[in-house]
Amino acid sequence: MAADLCGPGTVLSFDRGAFQASPKVDNKWFPLAPGMQYTTTGTVVNAEGTTERMVTHTVTGLTKVIDGVKTQVMWDRDYSDGVLVESELAFFAQTDNGDVWLFGEYPEEYENGEFIGAPNTFLSGLSGSQAGIAMQGDPRVGAPSYVQASAPAVNFLDCGAVVQANQRVCVPTGCYEDVLIVDEHNPLEPEVGHQQKFYSAGTGLVKVTAVGGTNQETLELVKAEQLTDAQLQQVNKDALFLDQHAYQANPAGYATTAPAEVATATAGGQGAASGSASPGTASTAAGGAG
Repeated sequence: MAADLCGPGTVLSFDRGAFQASPKVDNKWFPLAPGMQYTTTGTVVNAEGTTERMVTHTVTGLTKVIDGVKTQVMWDRDYSDGVLVESELAFFAQTDNGDVWLFGEYPEEYENGEFIGAPNTFLSGLSGSQAGIAMQGDPRVGAPSYVQASAPAVNFLDCGAVVQANQRVCVPTGCYEDVLIVDEHNPLEPEVGHQQKFYSAGTGLVKVTAVGGTNQETLELVKAEQLTDAQLQQVNKDALFLDQHAYQANPAGYATTAPAEVATATAGGQGAASGSASPGTASTAAGGAG
């Protein structure tokens, strides 16, 4: 049996039969509706100075089977001072009891606009990596910590714990009631500190802050919109291209998986703005779960 990773009782295991055959992530704290796109902006402050950060989180219409489970595909793009530094696919699935699991990430890194590799790729079931819980179905203050994912080959281990509930948080998109705060950290890298993520019930992530650590990062939701059908189709095309490129960039691991597939081609909207927020998944400067 694997060792406890984030404290007593945090051995990772999951039942493939507990996941939906056709993935639909509708956890109220972590909704992933295909065609929704969210933008968060903020700053990262460290010894080198301050950089402006922007992350776009797009729920694609793609699915991909990882470790025997069909997952929904999220596509994140991370910009530092206006320049793309990371483009990432992340894979989520929800159990019948509402737990949302993260099954892996493929984060491409860029420098001066050029692709330089994807060294932090991990997929559950490969190289000792294990899926973990991105959001619990029934999160409660004071409950034990839980493992959000483990990938020892890339020094990735994220632990989460619910620290506050029923909070009020205001960000550029408005004020949110009944906010849940989750503390996240990687015990393998204590120097990077903790993150706190603020989730609004029925919407999702609205704010990120840093607690300690070498990189002080703050992100806030500034835009949430429903893409048009044409925009979602382009997103699906772009994300499929990223999925295909991963087979070249990570031939020993990613190339063993089946290609992603288009499951949803229509967004159900005409680009109207929405007040809901989606969970962000891009890897963060503070080193916590993305």
